[in-house]
Amino acid sequence: MSKLETPMTRWYWAQVGGTLVEEFPLTPKSATSSPRWVDGLILPDGPHLVADAGDVAVDGQDVILVQTKVGRLGMYLMGQVVFSQKLMYLNYEPKRVRSVALCERDDDVLRPMLEAFEDVEVVIVPVER
Repeated sequence: MSKLETPMTRWYWAQVGGTLVEEFPLTPKSATSSPRWVDGLILPDGPHLVADAGDVAVDGQDVILVQTKVGRLGMYLMGQVVFSQKLMYLNYEPKRVRSVALCERDDDVLRPMLEAFEDVEVVIVPVER
């Protein structure tokens, strides 16, 4: 967890509600790949609490994936958002996955490219949160 990014993720969670899992594992480590996590996984229909990954079931549920970066929307964050969504569908059986790029500043050129993907959005966190 990051001292700067975790408060941003929690701010977004406060806006949408549900159950938050921080640092949710999308893929395990293997001999041929690295483990990958999402900064936040939100189950919007769950109770308003912070849970551990082992305490939630995502199969059959609506899921919001949150990737958070301090600063402006950039291509690194965009890649995380798109591929996190694909990894969730690959390794779990959720009903629907929305994937959110959470950052402090927008980019007018990159945002439309990212939001062209289905169920992907950019959310700008107010600095004065």
